[in-house]
Amino acid sequence: MQRRSALQRLIRGAALLAAASLPYGVARLLAPEARAQNHNREHNREHKRNHIRPPGALKDDAAFVAACIGCGLCGEVCPPRCIRFHDRDGGGKVNTPFINPEDKGCTLCNKCMAVCPTEALIETPLDEIDMGIAQIDRAACYPWVDRGICGACVSVCPLGERAIGFEMWNQYRPIIKDGCVGCGLCVEVCPEPSLPIWIVDRAEGTVARHTV
Repeated sequence: MQRRSALQRLIRGAALLAAASLPYGVARLLAPEARAQNHNREHNREHKRNHIRPPGALKDDAAFVAACIGCGLCGEVCPPRCIRFHDRDGGGKVNTPFINPEDKGCTLCNKCMAVCPTEALIETPLDEIDMGIAQIDRAACYPWVDRGICGACVSVCPLGERAIGFEMWNQYRPIIKDGCVGCGLCVEVCPEPSLPIWIVDRAEGTVARHTV
């Protein structure tokens, strides 16, 4: 009898989740991707490096989009309100969350991971979070081009010396370390208008490469 009751509760719960997800699924069908912008290579580059998924997101973005039901809970509980949601620019990604560190970086509070009702965001220990890694353009960073002192990115980092520090013999030229998890707070506080620091995939390295 107890087994039948538990099975009934499980079925009711699954039905309720499916019903709650239906509006978000329909919304994706009604929101075609803004294809005109996707032909712009520079736009795509900027979009890619400044739109990161929240902490604990599935690494495969297609799997993340499939798992996210677009409920918005992660954005509701986010203390700094850094989580935004794709609109029509996202096509199939509509209503899925992202963070633009140019506006606000993530404070790594873990609340979004804890509240996610699906496996799109998985609770992850702080040192295992991987949103990407910070990359610095040394041709534009104030201390690296000897245009003054700064250190804002180093001061704001919630992970301290394991994620970012200064070059030896120079107290103001920042260098990124392997412990960086890509929260983007360094991007948010950078005072250089051209934003010489951003978040990229780890494979792209911590120093920007320039091609002639």
